[in-house]
Amino acid sequence: MRDADHPFFRPLWRRIAIVAVCAGWTALEFATQQSFWGTIAAGMTAYAVWTYLLNYKPPAATADEKPVDKE
Repeated sequence: MRDADHPFFRPLWRRIAIVAVCAGWTALEFATQQSFWGTIAAGMTAYAVWTYLLNYKPPAATADEKPVDKE
């Protein structure tokens, strides 16, 4: 989760999937009354939302990648 500049995280659906998995894990922990682990998972979810959705800046394109025409 630390290297948000990795090209793996460029597609929005992958970043949303990571946040959804973290949120699901949080819900599972609280549903099974594991408040300690639920709090840790909630912290990871909050960090993922901040890093991958709110504060995400896509990495600069490298020389081998084709630029996308937006017309």
